[in-house]
Amino acid sequence: MHSLLIRALSVALSVGLYLALAILGGGGLEAFFSNPARTALVVVTLALGVASLFVGGNLSAGLREDRGNRWVILAFLIIGLLGAYLPAWADREGVWILDGDSIRWLGVVLVAAGGALRLWPVAVLGRRFSGLVAIQPGHELVTTGLYSRIRHPSYLGLLITALGWGLAFNTAVGVLLALLNIPPLIARMNAEERLLSSEFGAAYDAYRAHTARLIPGVY
Repeated sequence: MHSLLIRALSVALSVGLYLALAILGGGGLEAFFSNPARTALVVVTLALGVASLFVGGNLSAGLREDRGNRWVILAFLIIGLLGAYLPAWADREGVWILDGDSIRWLGVVLVAAGGALRLWPVAVLGRRFSGLVAIQPGHELVTTGLYSRIRHPSYLGLLITALGWGLAFNTAVGVLLALLNIPPLIARMNAEERLLSSEFGAAYDAYRAHTARLIPGVY
């Protein structure tokens, strides 16, 4: 119960800050919620935040961690804060506007789909899923479900969510910010795969040989 309360407070603060920055960038409550797609975006974001409370995951360094990869967390934080504010600001100011409400609703759908894809691996791995690059107690190599095709479904979900967030504000500014996630994500995947290869040896190397990182047949 105590850990759930801490998680709830953490999610409330992070989601609340993210949405507050977006509303501020969009010109305040009245201006922001004047568009139905932006309102739907808030509802989806809140729903994903609530769902995240019940899927597990942690920030434990576990039994063994690649501490040299922690800079990625700061990079994601900075990109996230910019991504919360700037697309809404660009939408309000008419900077690099795209093509109307159809783009906005596509963005909302992508946020919902990407968020679900982001949370699914956390639910599968439970306490073995860490926000750090680390081997957890009882760590096992999962190769079923989505993991039978792609090695990093949660990171694919993150990219889809970031792209959807940008599109929901109908501006290329958000798309460019979403793309900024790619370099730290690649660094993160490199670190994870090195660690898993050192832990599981030939079994992981064989798994890696017949799966894609993010998109089958592409990457």
